[in-house]
Amino acid sequence: MAMMMGLTAVPLIFSVGAGVDYGAANRMKAKLDAISDVAALAAVDHQSITGTAAAAQTAAQTTFTAQAVNLSNVSVSGVSATVTDSTSGRIAVVNYTATKTNLFMGLFGYPTMTITGSSTAQAGLPTDINFYLLLDNSPSMNIAATTAGINTMVANTPSQGGCAFACHESNPAADNLGNPRGVDNYTLASQLGVVTRMENLASATQSLMSTALSTEGTNTSQYQMAIYTFNDAGLNTIQALTSNLTTAKTAAANINVLEVYSNNYLTQTNNNNDTDTNFETAMSQVNGIMLSPGLGTPSSTPREVLFIVSDGVDDEVSSSCSQSLDGNRCQAPFSTTWCTTVKNRGILIAVLYTDYLPLPTNTWYNDWIAPFQNQISPNMESCASPGMFFSVTTDGDITAAMQTLFQQAVATARLTK
Repeated sequence: MAMMMGLTAVPLIFSVGAGVDYGAANRMKAKLDAISDVAALAAVDHQSITGTAAAAQTAAQTTFTAQAVNLSNVSVSGVSATVTDSTSGRIAVVNYTATKTNLFMGLFGYPTMTITGSSTAQAGLPTDINFYLLLDNSPSMNIAATTAGINTMVANTPSQGGCAFACHESNPAADNLGNPRGVDNYTLASQLGVVTRMENLASATQSLMSTALSTEGTNTSQYQMAIYTFNDAGLNTIQALTSNLTTAKTAAANINVLEVYSNNYLTQTNNNNDTDTNFETAMSQVNGIMLSPGLGTPSSTPREVLFIVSDGVDDEVSSSCSQSLDGNRCQAPFSTTWCTTVKNRGILIAVLYTDYLPLPTNTWYNDWIAPFQNQISPNMESCASPGMFFSVTTDGDITAAMQTLFQQAVATARLTK
């Protein structure tokens, strides 16, 4: 019996010792797994998420090493961190391999035990976006902003047959507008307290800068803004691309309707026959300014978004126009060829269509605009990227519309490759 007890004692001692060593190894693995979790989270925390994937990878490895060095009776033989950025977010994976010294199993030829583990952490990435605002400031955009304002303007311009547009002329005397003290309709609107669409657009753009500033502070993204107006002469730079949104807000106060010399004259010597809206030239010019878009992640270049606000009607000299007026003057819905070119570059286009107001009592409108009135809105929508079109009618809130479209653009940019 004594001999048998002696023989059975050996495996019993081995089993107990192995159990002790395995128990200690499991406790050590739990500690290493916790450290691995902390390291993976360090790559996607609020501080690291604004940096590059390479920097986050280094942070994860450094965090693991700094924590693991405090553990006794274990040696970490390898730790690796892989951090990947995509439009779906940042994924950090930390793998480790460690060796633990056995207390009992070493007596039986097993001096160490290998422990391995892995942790994964994921978080949404901030999306850096460059916004380019392309704002139509041609005379047709300076209509009174409300029905009441339109009625006021019409009632106070009887010598013009009733005009709801606050056109800006440096020499209104040339047209004998019949306004008090010889002022242009722009000044008349101001005197009457009539708010115009361009005034609303200027204040809405300023408000948009404030919203962009607060939004990037909330989601750690960075937005840059460029503001341009366009008319017959192409682009007019209100604010070049800047990350200082406070500066952009200040500059937006300078948004105003195009000032012409008089009816048919852009300047005193330039008889342009009132062809004051050239969308295609503006699109060509802004396309040359916009950068090549990236993913907008910290490891990439920003996304690019073109933000267009217009009533959607071209008024330019064109021999290829579907309905040319006198002297090759063309009034027609915008050509969307450049929209396609821009979108094919991976640049998103957001479009705010400010409704071109029908004027059924106006002969010119009935002859030249009315035939394609119902095509303007669908045409503008076709220019926009999917889900990034918004329309505002008379009495509509341009500020709210721009805010809504901005948030949609931000959301779309975060989801689109």
